Amino acid sequence: MNRIDKKEAKHLLKQMMQIRQFEDAIMDLMARNIAEGGSHLYAGEEACAVGAMAAIRPDDYITSTHRGHGHAIAKGGSLPELMAEILGKETGVCKGKGGSLHLADVSKGNLGANGIVGGSIGIAAGAGLSIQLRGTDQIVLCFFGDGATNTGLFHESLNMAGKWKLPVVFICENNLYGMSVSVERACAIKDLTKKAVPYNMPAECCNGMDVLAVKDMVTKYAAKARTGEGPALIVCDTYRYYGHSRSDPRVYRTKEEEKSWRDRDCIITFGRKMQEQNILTEKEVTDLEKEVTAELEAAIDFAIKSPDPKPEELYKDVYFESPSS
Repeated sequence: MNRIDKKEAKHLLKQMMQIRQFEDAIMDLMARNIAEGGSHLYAGEEACAVGAMAAIRPDDYITSTHRGHGHAIAKGGSLPELMAEILGKETGVCKGKGGSLHLADVSKGNLGANGIVGGSIGIAAGAGLSIQLRGTDQIVLCFFGDGATNTGLFHESLNMAGKWKLPVVFICENNLYGMSVSVERACAIKDLTKKAVPYNMPAECCNGMDVLAVKDMVTKYAAKARTGEGPALIVCDTYRYYGHSRSDPRVYRTKEEEKSWRDRDCIITFGRKMQEQNILTEKEVTDLEKEVTAELEAAIDFAIKSPDPKPEELYKDVYFESPSS
């Protein structure tokens, strides 16, 4: 693990803690019927989002997934506004109209989550083409799960990106399951990096439970994309702690498997290593956790007390307005 300073260590650890506590809070709010509808939680995968976002600039773009709260937080999203969006309130980042599955914050470069498996991949290719046509040196990080690598849009977009050398870093968060189907059952090949071979782009696998390993890998390929060398595919091996959604009892996974991944928990291991390297003290880690807890409590309070959208908001921010009769 590379040496980092105290400021960066605190930033990375705090963001991972924010995502974990945010997701745990969403599960609690759903259990109490305060948060309604479906929600796909990111707990366990925090190192992927935080490490990747630490490797890019604020003016770079990301596209997200149906499991996108972590990406939104790591890209600098406001906890109160994100929590309000989950609860469908007018103070939410999308005025309560996006909810869990469609979080977006263009002001932060977050082009949005997507309810369609792999839906963000084509959007990322389009954003990459926009960058190329505008002649800027921005890049796009495109997040998706292992299941999305079996979709037609994945192959179409990687082909386009490879052919035109678009500045996109494709990041597959391989959490081993698409809903309840394991990647081994769903994919003809076990090594997902090989899916980039036909499109003439480099691909590497990364420990998605190690925030610095993710940061280093994304830094490497973001620099290449930024200088015109084209796209890359990074496969981050990770694990979601909750089921696919709140209705998923996880009967397809063993307790032993779940424990083996929790033993590698990205927050615990990173905090411990920072203490072993004398970068952070035990008290600093504990204080960070308390700070995040206070932030989440304030965000939840803000969201619950925020007003619902007014009925007339239904007719705003739409793409098409029906002609008057």
